[in-house]
Amino acid sequence: MLALFRLLNGLMAVLFAVAVVVQFNDPDPLRWMAVYGAALAVSTLAAVRGSVPVVLPAAVGGVALAWGLFLGETSSAALRTYLHMFDAWEMKNTSIEEARETTGLLIVFFWMVVDGLWSWFFPRSSRH
Repeated sequence: MLALFRLLNGLMAVLFAVAVVVQFNDPDPLRWMAVYGAALAVSTLAAVRGSVPVVLPAAVGGVALAWGLFLGETSSAALRTYLHMFDAWEMKNTSIEEARETTGLLIVFFWMVVDGLWSWFFPRSSRH
């Protein structure tokens, strides 16, 4: 189980690294690079050590959830926008961009929950 957890964190670290890199084209890259970079750091640490201090994924996940809820609440993105946000690579309108940003934050939140729960229940995984 530990090997699978480490492998999945390695894969998520690669995903978050790609997310950091593609933010260079964003109009407001620094905040997005920061949140994806923080998720990258937690995932990398979990991949290497097998667990992380629970406060790390809790903090990153908490920020991502709060930001995602705020963005979702203030955006004009309706459910039908989410159904079409991957129809094309380019940004068709602001609603699609907001839907993609919210989804990215929810992915960060979800993975930080996974890392946090694992580290809560298996805090000494790095010693095995």
